[in-house]
Amino acid sequence: MSTQDNSQTTYALYRYTPSIPAAAIFAGVFIVLAVLHTILAIRHRSKYFIPFIIGLLFEAAGYIARIFSHYDTLALGPYIVQTMLILVAPPLFAASIYMTLGRLILYLDAESASLLRVKYIAKIFVVGDVISFLLQCGGGGYMAAGTLSAMDNGAHVVVGGLVVQLLFFGFFILASAIFHYRVKKNPQYYNTRQVVSSSSRRDSWECMLWCVYGACVLILIRSIYRVVEFVQGNDGFIMRREYLLYIFDAVLMALQAGLLLVGYPGRVLGGGRRGDVGVPLEERADSEEGFLRGKKGVV
Repeated sequence: MSTQDNSQTTYALYRYTPSIPAAAIFAGVFIVLAVLHTILAIRHRSKYFIPFIIGLLFEAAGYIARIFSHYDTLALGPYIVQTMLILVAPPLFAASIYMTLGRLILYLDAESASLLRVKYIAKIFVVGDVISFLLQCGGGGYMAAGTLSAMDNGAHVVVGGLVVQLLFFGFFILASAIFHYRVKKNPQYYNTRQVVSSSSRRDSWECMLWCVYGACVLILIRSIYRVVEFVQGNDGFIMRREYLLYIFDAVLMALQAGLLLVGYPGRVLGGGRRGDVGVPLEERADSEEGFLRGKKGVV
């Protein structure tokens, strides 16, 4: 993470020489996280976590690109790859996270406690996420032109995308918290028959929701950091210090992915198939066991 002597008056792709050990470590971390999330997604048939897994792979590829940048800090290709992929991975994480709230409401049969109708939840938040994603991609693509004006204009577009992401994420946390509060304060809001007690806290819907909150907060902190980074500009304090990227981006994104391994939504909500959402875990397990027995010819 050594500092380069780049003039403050000119645009530089990097204001330091990217660290190989740091990039290699986090590339490996995100690959491992992607493998673990893939295993859980297959086991619980959680197709809505596919964007999340893609986001983890984007993170890994982005940090691999930083290794190439170490050898040539003026090469535009690796710089564009790492900038784009690390930048747009969180909206992919958000897409999967947004889809958990509607499934949880259906699981508890508690739509009356929700701030929004279930049929609108995914549409509202995913549309916002797509807007954020496209703005960040567009800004990153604009910056890829390589000219000083394009870099500057692209940074403004990226900031716009990050602000949209912050607004929708904040609203999502608010909607989730209101739902959580209403359900906890007034159990009559939901069908208690849908909630199955478990000796494992990992199978608790509330434990899952707290993990989702934690992941959301970590992504929010990361997005605020990125907004400040781009607002400061290419020769700003943040752009000159590589360790801040790892503290406020790489570490936070790895932690939120780890949190969602602990409180994996699929353990509670299933895969969102007909008969999964809204069916207690024990009944779903019995149903799947019967299906497997039938496949094996066991009576």
